[in-house]
Amino acid sequence: MVRGKVKWFDAQKGYGFIERDGLKDVFVHFSVIQEQGYKSLADGEEVEYELAETD
Repeated sequence: MVRGKVKWFDAQKGYGFIERDGLKDVFVHFSVIQEQGYKSLADGEEVEYELAETD
């Protein structure tokens, strides 16, 4: 698992970006959030995630 901080997340659009120290930001889509109920992230929230490349 990798740790990062939510740079911004737009709940209406369902996506945002996670900041990584010294590396490019990572795109995140609501469909991969593993929480029960409303799937959203708060700006500045610390998160753990697995990185996967897509086309």
